[in-house]
Amino acid sequence: MTRPTREEAYRLLTKYVENDSQIKHALAVEATMKHFAELFGEDVEKWSVIGLIHDLDYDKYPEEHCKVTEQILREEGWPEDYIRGVLSHGWKLCTDVEPKEMMEKTIYAVDELTGLVAATALMRPSKSIMDMEAKSVKKKWGQKSFAAGVNREVIEEGVAMMGMELMEVINQTILGMRKVAEEIGLKGDL
Repeated sequence: MTRPTREEAYRLLTKYVENDSQIKHALAVEATMKHFAELFGEDVEKWSVIGLIHDLDYDKYPEEHCKVTEQILREEGWPEDYIRGVLSHGWKLCTDVEPKEMMEKTIYAVDELTGLVAATALMRPSKSIMDMEAKSVKKKWGQKSFAAGVNREVIEEGVAMMGMELMEVINQTILGMRKVAEEIGLKGDL
């Protein structure tokens, strides 16, 4: 395979992921990665495809997360740099693939962050990301019981690797997710 297309990635995603919230998470990470690629002047299609496919095995094989994805992508003939990009999001959690490229550092940071952003949006009266600002997410940041599954240390480490401020990455993540607000159930009442 040369470069996997968005259509090929989505077909693969829906073949292995049935859980609606997992699909929405994949779409949120895809949109966020696309947004950051545009911001950094990087390969938009590559970044968004990697964002879309990153949790390919999590729905059916959570105990073997990343390992099964690697097998599937190799069987499908995906390029090595795409596979490495996907595996880097699980650094120190389920892989030893350290994020080196900006794309890898970005997915490492925003994978967890999209979950916190989504959870914060759903707590708002509007249930929308469209009227939410970074300070709302930052306010929930310190409440460890809120979105307790979100690994804030991973986000902080990823943001530091990106060489950006946390509030700026939160803001850019919100802007990226707004582009797919309806698809990911975060348009709310707006």
